[in-house]
Amino acid sequence: MNEMPIGRIVSMIHRQNQKFLSRELKPFELGNGGQHAFLKMIIAKPGINQDELSSQLKFDKATTARAIKHLENVGYVDRQTDNKDRRSNNLYPTTKARNIFPQIQEVLERLNEEITSNLTAEEERQLLQLLKKIYPTLKLQ
Repeated sequence: MNEMPIGRIVSMIHRQNQKFLSRELKPFELGNGGQHAFLKMIIAKPGINQDELSSQLKFDKATTARAIKHLENVGYVDRQTDNKDRRSNNLYPTTKARNIFPQIQEVLERLNEEITSNLTAEEERQLLQLLKKIYPTLKLQ
């Protein structure tokens, strides 16, 4: 078979995706490691805790902790101790985060447009449907 393996194509797309995000999100002090995804979730669900964040975004706890520390250091997230569970911290977006988020969202939308620029609307729908079908079956960890 002369076809390139699916895993290799996915890997190549991922690397290009990361290069784009690294370049375009640098002015916002967001780098790799999905920091934008963490920020997006915190803005969508103010008060979410780190465990919920890890679970929702499918990142390990160490990656989540590093991302939150960075977001806190650059002034995008406030961490507050949970009143019901003193061991847990709830995460809230700052005004700075809410103000710049529309620009970050615009970068993410441009990325999606770039990724799908050679696809028809139907092909894009099919691709998304197939990727959603593949993801839950992966047990590579």
